[in-house]
Order: sequence, then C-alpha cells, then structure tokens
Amino acid sequence: MKKLARHPARPRVPLLRFLGATGTVTGSRFLVDTPQARVLVECGLFQGLKELRERNWTTFPVEPASVDAVVLTHAHLDHSGYLPALMRHGFAGPVFATRGTYELCRIVLPDSGHLHEEDAAYANRKGYSKHTPALPLYTEADAWRTLTRFEQVAYGARMEIARGVRVTFEPAGHILGSSVVTLELADAAHRRLVFSGDLGRPQHPILQPPTPLPAADVVVMESTYGDREHHEDAASLRCFEEAIVRTAARGGTVVIPSFAVDRTEIVLFHLRRLTQAGRLPALPVYVDSPMALSTLEVYRQAMQERSPEIRPQFDGTFDPFDPGRLIEARTVEESMAITAHADPAIVISASGMATGGRVLHHLAAKLPDARHTVILVGFQAEGTRGRALVDGTHAVKMLGRYVPVRAEVVNVAAFSVHADQSELLDWLRVAPRPPETTFVVHGEQQAAEALHRAIEAELGWTAAVPRYLEQVRLD
Repeated sequence: MKKLARHPARPRVPLLRFLGATGTVTGSRFLVDTPQARVLVECGLFQGLKELRERNWTTFPVEPASVDAVVLTHAHLDHSGYLPALMRHGFAGPVFATRGTYELCRIVLPDSGHLHEEDAAYANRKGYSKHTPALPLYTEADAWRTLTRFEQVAYGARMEIARGVRVTFEPAGHILGSSVVTLELADAAHRRLVFSGDLGRPQHPILQPPTPLPAADVVVMESTYGDREHHEDAASLRCFEEAIVRTAARGGTVVIPSFAVDRTEIVLFHLRRLTQAGRLPALPVYVDSPMALSTLEVYRQAMQERSPEIRPQFDGTFDPFDPGRLIEARTVEESMAITAHADPAIVISASGMATGGRVLHHLAAKLPDARHTVILVGFQAEGTRGRALVDGTHAVKMLGRYVPVRAEVVNVAAFSVHADQSELLDWLRVAPRPPETTFVVHGEQQAAEALHRAIEAELGWTAAVPRYLEQVRLD
C-alpha cells in the first residue's frame, strides 16, 4: 500500500463537501475532509448541459495533490471519468476499488481518453471549436498512467485507506464491480458514512440484488429515478419487441445507443431471449463498440469464474449474450461497413446518451430516413442528444452539423439498471437504525426533491438535497 501522506491545515472537525452530482445525475464527487486525511469518494465526469460539462475544465475545488486517496463505487464515467484529469493536475495517491471496477476502468478510462483526443482532433479538422486549437480534457496515455494507481479491495474486506479512514465495499447490483461503500472515520464519535453509489435493481437479469444498507450515521443516496417507478417493465419490453418487428417489416435498421458497460449486456440478453422464443426475426445484431465488446468479455469471464455477483444460472456453460447472428465490429473499417449495410439489422453502439463515439455516425446516417428506428434504452440526461430525441426534437446537432430527425424514436424504460423510487426506499427502510441525515444526490433536481420528500414522509428520517459545493459537518 502507498504511504499515507499528511497535509497541513486540516479542519478541526470532519467535513463532507459535495463537489458534484447535485441537481444532476453526473459528476459524482464527494470530499470527506478530516483532521487527519482528505478522501475523495467518486471522481466522475460532468455530462449533459454545457454549463455542467464546463465544470470539467474549471479548477478543481481543492488542490488535487492534497487528496490522500480516491474511492470508486463503480466504473461508469460519471463516477470515474475525471480521474485522469485529477491526476494530470497533481493527484498522486492510491485509487481504491473492487476488482470488477478496476477491470472495467481498464476499458472505459483509456477509451474515454482516446475519445477526448479524437473529438479534439475532429473539431480541429472541421474548424467548429471556438478554441484554437481544441485540446482534450485528458489523453489515453493519461488514463493508462492513472490505472497504475489502483488498489483492488475485495468485497467485505475492511481496510485503512488514509489516516483514520477505513473503507468497506459491498455489492450494489448495478454493474459488475459496483459497490455500496462504507467509510469509517476514526474520530471521537467514530462516524460511519455510507455511499450508495448507483444502486441496482433487485430483478437485474444478470447480477445479484444489492447488499442491504449497513448501519450508518450519514447516508449519501443516489436519486436517478427518485421520482419514477418501473412498473411498466413488461409493457416496455413489448414496446421494444414491437419496434424491432415494425422496423424490420419496413426494411429499416434499428440503432440502439447503449452504454458499453452492463447496458449492452442486458440488451443482448433480451434480444437472445426474444429471438429464441420466436418473437423477433433472426436479424444480424452488430455490436459496434470496442469498449462494449471488451466489457462483454469481462462479464463472460466473471460467469466462467462463477463470480458471486452473477446470478447462479449463468454458469459459463452458454453465452447469454449471443442472439444467434452476433457480429462484433472492432475496427473503423468494420464500423463503416455497418453504416453502408442496406438490409434490416440491429446496431448497438456507444455512447448511451449519444454524447459521442461511433453511434453518432450511425445516427447521422439513419435519422433522416423514416424507415429506421432509434431505440433509447437508458436514462437520458438533460442536455444530451439522447434527451433531445426523447423530447421529440426535429433536428439534432452532431459532428458539426444539424441532422433532421425523421426516423422513429422509441424510449424504452425496461432496461434501466437503476432502482426506482420504491426500490430506493425499500433499500433504505431495512437499515439497522435510522441515520442522522440522508443526503440525496445524483439526480436531476426534480428527482432528488421527490425522493427527499418520500424519505421524510414514508420513513420519518431527516433528509436533505445538498447544493453544489455545499459543505456540512460530520461531528
């Protein structure tokens, strides 16, 4: 383990500072500052609205070199994607995460750095950036350097990560490696903080349900779907099925912008199930994302190893992700060939909110044609192209130009791997004792406020929706 550093000018009492994920589902960053150490829980990218994305470029609220350690709940970029930038600006401590999170960060962080470089290069070639030259937030090389700082922690293990700060990870059931994180502060009151991370659903088709909430003095709770219920899963899956059948009948292609980590696996799982049941035509299914394909291999390996995170029926004896005509596209040339493909097909490509990546080229090619369909299978944050499509925009800007939207757009909620309001409340209500305060974060303002009201009304607990950069005492 790296040497635990000491920094001057420590606070007299432990503090919690909300550096992100307030009023938004992105940019998760929570600073725990004690008289002995400074620990950052989550280090995510801001995504969506321009004013949020610009926070990625502003000076970090504390000196990165003063942070003793970073703890990650999971590998999604809105929780891990700022790490290479933090390190670029001086952070030199360890990053603590589960094995699954490390394995997935080995995929998503270099890919993110590569995309930042690619986007900057494309903007420079086309001249549509207001910056001359356009620069990446960080590079692929920065990401690989960051990965050398990771230290893997087993589920259930309790270890010191900085002076007076111990951590325990337990499965969260959201994606492979995702965790509910408990921090114990060795102060006079011995405070226990629990961070939900992104909480999975009890009925995730591949992963085991989340671990129950442990005892805590303070809970930092996500609220992505804090104002919604997933009651209509069966109806949404029928909608998904019918959209594919309808599109194939008119000779079109279905484009599915999909998060490369976990969401692609769930989409393929349902495509296989529906195809085997004879409910879908045997269409070619292209996965056009090197990152998604690498992630598939991590999930397959976890099944082969009988990981305790995986439901026992997935024992590695069959591939639950192959609908029958699965075609893996890794190279740019293979991706371009898909765009030129004229027969009915299904194309799954990142990113999930159409904020970047290869899916933009598929959307640019298919959106102007009414034969085709775009199926959105995850949460679409405010300010993203995916959200604009859900909201019925008639044109969407991508790759420096506006593309007309004539294709059918279908929003399917059944693929969410975030707990809904009832599931979030059920997770909280099994707590061994009520926490002193539950801070509701990682949700758009309406969702966070709705969960906040529900916690107070149904559980009778003290809850709060913190503001950006707000600081609270933990003593």
